[in-house]
Amino acid sequence: MPNRTRTGALTALATAGLALGTVLAVPAGAAERAQGFLAAGDLPPHPSSSWTADRVKGGVPDSLLGCVTDALPGYDVRHREFRTDLDTGAVQVTVVVGGAAKAKALQTRLNKEMRTCATEIERNDPETEAAVKDYGSVAVEEGARVHGLHTVTSWGATDVHLLSVGRDGRTVTLVQWGQMGDFGDAPVKAFKKTTVTAVDKLR
Repeated sequence: MPNRTRTGALTALATAGLALGTVLAVPAGAAERAQGFLAAGDLPPHPSSSWTADRVKGGVPDSLLGCVTDALPGYDVRHREFRTDLDTGAVQVTVVVGGAAKAKALQTRLNKEMRTCATEIERNDPETEAAVKDYGSVAVEEGARVHGLHTVTSWGATDVHLLSVGRDGRTVTLVQWGQMGDFGDAPVKAFKKTTVTAVDKLR
C-alpha cells in the first residue's frame, strides 16, 4: 500500500483511537530509571532522531490503540510514553492482576482484540481502511506475541503500528510503536528485541 500525504492525520488517528499522543519527555540519558519499564534506549533505533521518555504514570494512556483499551479499565495500570523529534511514538503499558491465571486470560483477550482490530476500526470509521498482521510469538517468560496494524484514511493519511502483548507471572505488558508509513516501514526484528527486554524487566 503506497505512502500518501499525511493531511489531517492527527484528527483521523484521534477519531480511530490511535493518536500517538503528546508527552512531557526526559532525555534518553537521564538519571531516572523506571523499575519494570523500558528505557528510551531499549526502543527500536530511529534513523535520524533519539528517543525521549516520559515518567511512569498511572492509568491507561490516550496514545494506546483503541482496540485494546476496553480490556483494561478496572485493572492496576501504569504506563510510560516515548517519542522522537519526528513523527514516531511509543508507549509501554503494564497491568498487574490477581494471579497468573487472570493474567493469562487478559493476555489472551488482548491478543484477540488485536486480531480483530482492523475490522473494529473500519466499522467505527468508514473513512479509514485498516489491515492487521500477526508477526508471531516471542520466546520470553510466559510468552509474548507481536501484531502489526496499518491504517489509511480517505484523505491519504497512512500510519503503521506494532503492538506486543507479553506476560511474566501475574503481570502483563503491552508495548506499542507507531509512525507514518506502512508495514514495510515497521522495524519488526528490532521491535521483537524490545519486547523481550520489556518482559524481562517485569521480574
